[in-house]
Amino acid sequence: MAEKRDYYEVLGLQKGASADDIKGAYRKAALKWHPDRWVSGTDAEKKTAEEKFKEASEAYSVLSDPDKKAKYDQFGFAGVEGAGAQDWSQGFGNLNDILNNLFGGAFGGFSGFEGFGFGGQQGPRTPRGRDIRTRVKVTLEEIANGCDKEVTIERNRPCPDCGGRGARSSTDIKTCPTCKGAGQVQHVTNTLFGRAMSTSVCPQCGGTGKVITNPCGRCKGTGLVRVRETVKVHIPAGVENGMQLSLRGEGHAAPQGGVNGDLLVIVEEQPHAQLKRDGVNLFYTRVISVADAMLGCEIQVPGLDGVQRLKLDPGTQSGTVERLRGKGLPSVNGYGLGSRGDLYVKILVWIPRKLGRTEREAIEKMRESVRPDPNREDKALFEKESQYF
Repeated sequence: MAEKRDYYEVLGLQKGASADDIKGAYRKAALKWHPDRWVSGTDAEKKTAEEKFKEASEAYSVLSDPDKKAKYDQFGFAGVEGAGAQDWSQGFGNLNDILNNLFGGAFGGFSGFEGFGFGGQQGPRTPRGRDIRTRVKVTLEEIANGCDKEVTIERNRPCPDCGGRGARSSTDIKTCPTCKGAGQVQHVTNTLFGRAMSTSVCPQCGGTGKVITNPCGRCKGTGLVRVRETVKVHIPAGVENGMQLSLRGEGHAAPQGGVNGDLLVIVEEQPHAQLKRDGVNLFYTRVISVADAMLGCEIQVPGLDGVQRLKLDPGTQSGTVERLRGKGLPSVNGYGLGSRGDLYVKILVWIPRKLGRTEREAIEKMRESVRPDPNREDKALFEKESQYF
């Protein structure tokens, strides 16, 4: 199975896109990939269109929901697992109905190119800074309750000499002569169906609608300088290795007062010396002596919130698993508020390969006096285990 693409990438958006941007991007994808448009295509084209339409619809179902979108922005696919799944058994629905539900009003179907995104000039493009990716190491103890970490990064910030303008003064910023401040230029193409109009980013101003005639000497007109800064990152309880946390606006600054990029922090879980993790549950293996197994004992079990005491009954068998409820980890998604996973302790009985003279004599005496005679509970256990051989 192919790896899922980022939902923003599917819709051709960047993080921080507004609700209207998300609707507009989905409208464009639906117009392009809805299976109704490909009824006369080849089988391969039909299959591609179906997959693209399903992919866009799943992305929109998550990004259009503020709660799902917030979880996806912070934790990626792990935060919205299964949330974008849809039932396609009843078909893909009518395209005009989909668009009407999104925007209201009547759409002209496929009667003209204007409905396919070729009409209507947009305003100047707002620049966005690049995202920054970094890693942070956390221990299981820190994951258990959440913690705050500090990461040091290098990022672009507004130039202090020009205030981020990129020009020596505000009078050195002029309206772009190519696009007249619109940030876009129009192109008209003649087709078999008539004339179609499209727009593209202005090549001179890069979509900002402005040009700088006298650039700042320090930042060379970019409006940005490189600085080294420390950022505090909150690590939520229950995160898992590889999860990505998103800090809005903590990435690179954008030129000319645009929108800052994000700081993407990847969680790097450090192995624990004694505990193993599987989701919200923890596992620990403890070896005890034959005497402790026969007579019973109390052992200490390492836990994330301190040492736990566990009493073992006389006659504990090797391979016994004890469960300490609520001593595991919380769920990062917040399901089952107040509940935590469990800590499982597996008991192994150590049998020495060599014995001293005194120990051998004691065991010989015990062998004569103690014959295998499992009680009713142990007999059921032995019978169950014997089925595997």
